[in-house]
Amino acid sequence: MFRFGNPEYLILLALAPLLVLVAFAAARARRKAWSRFGSLDILSRLAEDASRAKRLVKYSLLVAAYVCLVLAIANPQIGTRLVEVKQEGVDIFIALDVSLSMKAEDLKPNRLEKAKWEIRNLIDKLAGDRIGLVVFAGEAYTQFPLTTDYSGAKLFLDAVDVDAVPIPGTNIGAAIQRAMESFDFNEPTTKVLVILSDGENTEGDAFPAAEEAAAKGVRIYTIGLGSPSGAPIPLYNAAGQQVDFKRDKLGSIVITTLDEVALEKLAALGNGVYYRGSNTQDELNEIFKTINSLQKKEFGVKQFTDYDSRYQYVLAVGIFLLLIELMMSEKKVHWLARWNPLRAERSVEV
Repeated sequence: MFRFGNPEYLILLALAPLLVLVAFAAARARRKAWSRFGSLDILSRLAEDASRAKRLVKYSLLVAAYVCLVLAIANPQIGTRLVEVKQEGVDIFIALDVSLSMKAEDLKPNRLEKAKWEIRNLIDKLAGDRIGLVVFAGEAYTQFPLTTDYSGAKLFLDAVDVDAVPIPGTNIGAAIQRAMESFDFNEPTTKVLVILSDGENTEGDAFPAAEEAAAKGVRIYTIGLGSPSGAPIPLYNAAGQQVDFKRDKLGSIVITTLDEVALEKLAALGNGVYYRGSNTQDELNEIFKTINSLQKKEFGVKQFTDYDSRYQYVLAVGIFLLLIELMMSEKKVHWLARWNPLRAERSVEV
C-alpha cells in the first residue's frame, strides 16, 4: 500500500509548469536582447560554441529536480507489513433512550445523565470488546458503530442529549432493529444488546423485535431508569433555570413512570437480565461482569500496521539531477556535433 505522509505539499507540483513557462520566457527575452545588441549572424559566429539544446536540458534537469524535492517533502511511504491482528472480545451495542421523559430527576442528576455516566464507566473498563451506541426516541439512530476506539466513543457519547432524535416518543422496537442492522453476523463474536430506558414504550412493538434478536443469538439486557411512582419532567430555559414542568393539553403536570414489566419481558425474551437503575449502584457494571463470563470468541482483522518512508530515494534523485545540472556546461560537444544532420544550418544559439 502506498501513501504520502504529507500530501498537503503536493500542491507545490502545480508550480512545475510555471517553471517551464518561465524558462521559455527567459530564452525568448535573451534572444530579443541579443538582437538589439547587434547582428544575429555575427553574434552566432561569436557564440559558435553555445548549445541551445544543452541549455534546454539544463532547464529540464532543474524542473525535474524541483519535482523530486516536492515529492520528497510530501514523504512517500509504503506499507511494508501486512499482519493479522487478533482480537478477542464481545460486541456490545448500547440502546439509549433519549426521549424527553429521560430528563426526569428521580435519578440524579437525571435519568439520561445517570445512563451516560454508566456507559462512560463501561467504556473505561473495555479491553478488546467492541462497543456501539444507538440513540432512540420516536425513531432510532446509530450514534457510532461498533468500535474499539474508546476515546472517540466517549466524545460521541458526551454529545448525546434529548434533542439527538427529533421525533418524539419511545420506540424500543426501532432501537432493537437498528442494533440488529449494525451487528455483523458473519463474524463469530458474542453479541449483546443493552437497553437503557424508562420503559414507556409509546411507539411500535418491541417484543417481536426482541424475539427475532434472540433467535439470531443476541443477548438482551435491560436497565430501567426511573421510579415506578413516577416523577415530573422539569423544563429549563437557556440560562439553565427551571421555569416549569412538562404539561399535557389540559395543563396538568405530566408524570413519567418506570415500566418495569415491559423491560423485564424484553430481557427474558433476549435470554438476559433486567436491572432497576438506582442512585447508588452501577447496574451497567453488573452487566459487564456477566458479559465477561461469556465465552469470548477470537476474530482477526488484516491491516497494514507499519509504513516505511521512502523520501530519501526521491531526494537522492533530485540532488543527483541538481549536480548534473551544475556540472553541465552550455558549450557544444564538438565530436557529437559532427553527427548532427543539421550542422550545415547555422542558427543563433545564445
